[in-house]
This record gives sequence, C-alpha cells and structure tokens, in this order.
Amino acid sequence: MTISEELLDELLKGCERPEDLLGDAGLMKELKIKLMERMLGAELTSHLGYEDGKDAPPDQTNRRNGSSAKRLKGQDGELPIAVPRDRDGSFEPELVKKGQTRIDGMDDKIIGLYAAGLTVRDIRAHLEDVYGLQVSPDLI
Repeated sequence: MTISEELLDELLKGCERPEDLLGDAGLMKELKIKLMERMLGAELTSHLGYEDGKDAPPDQTNRRNGSSAKRLKGQDGELPIAVPRDRDGSFEPELVKKGQTRIDGMDDKIIGLYAAGLTVRDIRAHLEDVYGLQVSPDLI
C-alpha cells in the first residue's frame, strides 16, 4: 500500500505550522492514536471471529463490550487510546498488553508500516521482529 498524493494533500490540508503536524495535538500524534486503535480493533475481531457492526454467530456468547481508556507514554508524551473489550474478559491484546503503560519506539514504526507501503507479509515480519508479536494475516 502506498499513500496517494491526494490522501496526503487531504491529511495536510489543515497543517499550516509545524505544530499542526508535530505538536501535542498534531496530525502525527492523531495518526498514531488512530492506527493503534484500528489495530486493536482488528485484534478483537480476530479474537471474536466476527466483524464490528455484524451479528455474532448465534452459538457465541462473547461479544464486543465497548472500550476502556488507556494512556500510554511514548516519545511524544501521553497517547490516550481506547482499548476495545469483550464481555467475558478473555481478550488479551498483543499490540498493547494489559497493564502496559509505555510504548517505547512504537510511534514512528507504526507510521512507517503504513507509510512505507509494506505488504501483509512484510508487516507481519516487522511486527514479529520489532515487537515480538505473532499475528495472523487476517489480523493485519
């Protein structure tokens, strides 16, 4: 996947000063938060076996159960993220583990995965190499 010029132009439309891109409420921080939340949502989808917004299989009792707020400390300060939950509490996220409060070195690498246009195989290898995460292609 590569980021098109049109998408990049759209993302940068509101950025007039360096702070708009790199500041505490800037685009880069917002992208990191959104990408982590998207990946956590994909982990929950993989765990539950059905997509968000779809009906769960009739024989399945475990369901999505909102999210909980978490503040991670990273190189850009605190990152407030919403970690999805399941009803029976069996969901154990891999990207941001329960009890984890630091996300050292993660910030630039997450952006790099998507911005570099890596294939699913490359992203899997990168996550395993850098974070020790073994994820399925469906999760990515």
